[in-house]
Amino acid sequence: MTLPPNDPRRFTQSPTDPAFVQDPYPAYERMRPLGPAVFWEDYGHWCFHRFDDVNALLRDRRFGREGPNPAPTPEHLKPFADFSRHSLLEREPPAHTRLRTLVNRAFVSRAVERLRPRITALAHELIDRFQADGEVDLIPAFATPIPVVVIAELLGVPADMADQLLDWSHRMVAIYQFNADRAVEDDCVAATVAFSDFLRGYIDQRRAAPGDDLISHLIAAEEAGERLSTDELISTCILLLNAGHEATVHAIGNGVKALLETGLDPALAGESATTEEILRFDAPLHLFTRYALEDVEVGGIAFRTGDVVGLLLGAANRDPARFEAPERLWPGRPDGGHVSLGAGIHFCVGAPLARLELQCALPALFERLPGLRLAASPRFADRYHFHGLEALNLVW
Repeated sequence: MTLPPNDPRRFTQSPTDPAFVQDPYPAYERMRPLGPAVFWEDYGHWCFHRFDDVNALLRDRRFGREGPNPAPTPEHLKPFADFSRHSLLEREPPAHTRLRTLVNRAFVSRAVERLRPRITALAHELIDRFQADGEVDLIPAFATPIPVVVIAELLGVPADMADQLLDWSHRMVAIYQFNADRAVEDDCVAATVAFSDFLRGYIDQRRAAPGDDLISHLIAAEEAGERLSTDELISTCILLLNAGHEATVHAIGNGVKALLETGLDPALAGESATTEEILRFDAPLHLFTRYALEDVEVGGIAFRTGDVVGLLLGAANRDPARFEAPERLWPGRPDGGHVSLGAGIHFCVGAPLARLELQCALPALFERLPGLRLAASPRFADRYHFHGLEALNLVW
């Protein structure tokens, strides 16, 4: 898609610009006067930034994750493309409906709530390891292990493999970053193959000796005739492991940073209203893309079938037309709500778990470490569209 050179809706902003990486919100503010969407030239597609538009488009069935006219896959990316083709995140109904119905059973609120004692105990176990030191980089010591251990235990994967699971995951999701080069692509494929091979072997073990875990339950569903193939099972497990920790790590880190910088009463850290406001205030994912499934016009823009549309979740969550003082961390705000976890049929399947992990981790941290404060200015990692800290150095 091209625009006349003088079209005012053109927008240029490198996602790797250091100032943007550390604070993307001024760039979003520059978008707002240009209309409901901007043509982000660095990406080469339209991006919507207003809350109402993003919320509506997440639910609009004329757009989806499964492109109707996919471009031929380069040979070197075929293993990753094969994985994606079976992923819940990338499918549309009816395949998406079947996969999501099976996975949803493990993530309904009442099932997740049973994990509260384990998550709380894990948070305290991790704090025990560094409390006496008086200082910590919270990202590797606390924010990272909580979600990866929890999702591994839920799936039935050995928690002592956490470091290896993280390595595979980081290498896979790197392909979604802006301007990923051939080296990143090759490394992503290698991680995808290794992760898939591990899970294929582990699934075989679970077939022979089922346990009380999600992998065993999904195998049982497959064998009961609910048409879950082994490739779908592998892709589902990888997706849950990747998505089950990636966003939550950032949410914990961004949340602690926000609470400390704004001086919010630590006693509020475990409140559900605080969790929701943290997710709104500094979302862990800022850009979510979809494809037009038909020729359609939105916001005065004509999309052809197969066109990419970007939804700027981070910008939508700070939309002044929707939120009073959007730059303020305000738990219990009268105009609450956010799109950090998506909406519509692709609403985050692990949302109840992500919320519970925040509600358990943050109060444990502030209760155990009175006087907690920043030791240095936190810095975000250069990994847009993910928005998370590379380090969070704290002292107490």
